[in-house]
Formats: sequence, structure tokens, C-alpha cells
Amino acid sequence: MRHLLDTKTLSRESALRILDVAEDMADTQQREVKKLPTLRGKTVVNLFFEDSTRTRISFEAAAKRLSADVINFSAKGSSVSKGESLQDTAQTLQAMGADAVVIRHGASGAPRTLATSGWITAGVVNAGDGTHEHPTQALLDAYTIRKRRFGDDSRGRDLAGVKVTIVGDILHSRVARSNVWLLDTLGAHVTLVAPPTLVPQDVSAWPARVVYDLDEALAGAPDALMMLRIQLERMNAAYFPTEREYSRRWGLDARRLSALGADSIVMHPGPMNRGLEISAEAADSPRSTVLEQVANGVSVRMAALYLLLAGAERGEDPPAGTEKENPR
Repeated sequence: MRHLLDTKTLSRESALRILDVAEDMADTQQREVKKLPTLRGKTVVNLFFEDSTRTRISFEAAAKRLSADVINFSAKGSSVSKGESLQDTAQTLQAMGADAVVIRHGASGAPRTLATSGWITAGVVNAGDGTHEHPTQALLDAYTIRKRRFGDDSRGRDLAGVKVTIVGDILHSRVARSNVWLLDTLGAHVTLVAPPTLVPQDVSAWPARVVYDLDEALAGAPDALMMLRIQLERMNAAYFPTEREYSRRWGLDARRLSALGADSIVMHPGPMNRGLEISAEAADSPRSTVLEQVANGVSVRMAALYLLLAGAERGEDPPAGTEKENPR
């Protein structure tokens, strides 16, 4: 794996490979010594042009647990805020000897530009670009669904026949886009629910069913219900009458929570707007996988960095093979 830029072009085989290696990574995190020597001597740069807490910390934890050196680069307070271009920033990182660049950028396509421009030889991981994609979020979501559904018997399994309903601000959501493509690749059936104003114009080309009524969608008994954050910071128009009206029609409240099937799970990529798209009762219920998603994100990002930087060198052996290098 040279880069991880999107899920739309990610093959089923590659997706399952990442998920299975993530299972191995999760197993190593149950040990007393969580750190692996796999990426010792490698440098991973977190290049974040947009604010982030969960994703940046998750990638930092993943890289450090693989023994990589980590450089955190924030656009705020850097030369970028003085007008430095992406090209100049990339060439600076190249001069520093970066082996992998994890980039979050407000412009859709920026990670692909970085990966294909020739400015840098490092592997590139897309940590979210504009309203385009957020591939590692989709991978950790798929990992979470698979783990809840199959438990310790998850390895090698796809999500064939699993019903996933994604609710909320589809228009601005790179999480929704990445999830739709990945879930379809893995065999899941995806339903999108949103106000008509928050549905993208090109949604007819997506491998998903679109409905506008949440209660109608819940009648289909989804196995996983993914609530998306209303991205008020990306909205410059009135996409719905009021927040209260949105919550009443498209929010997951106690009534809708109780109507879910016995084995249905509730997901959210975070951060949550409690009381808007999801009630506190739903967010904190046993059905909720919100904190599991955070924990699983570290394992999935460890897998992505491992396959990007060490997999080819080691013939893509599972990380369990590193125990021979560092016996306990």
C-alpha cells in the first residue's frame, strides 16, 4: 500500500487486509507492553490544516505505539498562516526526511495532490479533505460494526447483508461519503437519511438508498445506526428551520432509541452535538459504540501506518511477527 487517499478506490481485498491487521494490532494493545518496534527509525508527520482532536491524537498514538518518531504540524501559528503554499510545506517535510504524512486539509483533493505531485516521496494518508473523504474513519466504523457483529471471529469477514443507516448532514460529510463506498465494497446495504437540503446533488450515483423520514428508515430495522454531526461551521445558509425542528424530525431521541432492534448499535464519529442529532440517553446507552470507535481508531490507524511503511518490506506479514524481534 503506497498511499491511503480514499475508500472509493479501495478494493475489498485491501479493505479486509487493513481490518484484519487492525485486529492483530488490537490484540497487541491488550499486552502489558503496548509498544511495537515495527516503525522504529521512521518519521510520521501529522500535517493538520484544520482543527482536530480525535483524529490527530489517534494518529499520534498509533504512530508512537509502532515506535515511529512523530512530528505534529499545525497550520495555525506556522508559515502556512503567513501564506506558505502546500508545495513549499511538502518540500520542507521532504527535506526533514518524512516517511509518512498524515494530512487533514480544508480543500477536497489536497491529499491526492500531495501524493501525486512529486513534491514528496513519503506515503500519504488522508485524514479528511474538505467534504470529500475520511477513509480511516470509515475503516474504523467498519471495524466496529464487524467486531460487534462477529466478536473474536471477525477476521476475514466482510459485512455482507448488514444494514447500515446513516443520518444527518450528508451534504457536508466526508465521513458519510467514505462510509458509503467502503460499506458497499464490503457488501453492506446503506440507507441515507437527511432533510432534502442536506442531500448532495450527485447522490443518485452513490450505492445507497435515500429516504427523508427517519422513522421510515428505522422501520427497516438497521443493524447499525450512524448519526452524523450537524456541521454548523460549514453552513452559510438555512438548511433547516431551527435546531429544535431538526432534532424532532431527524434526531435520535429516547423514543427512537427504544424502537431499534435488540442487536442494533448506535454510532457517531464525534464530536457529538448532544440534544441536536443525538440525545444524551442514546449517546450513553449500552447500544452506543462511540467510545469503542475512538479506541478502535487507534488500532485501525496503526494498521494503516504499518501497511504503508512496513508491510511491503516484510511481505505484509501480520504485526504478530514483530514479537520475534522484541521477545518479552
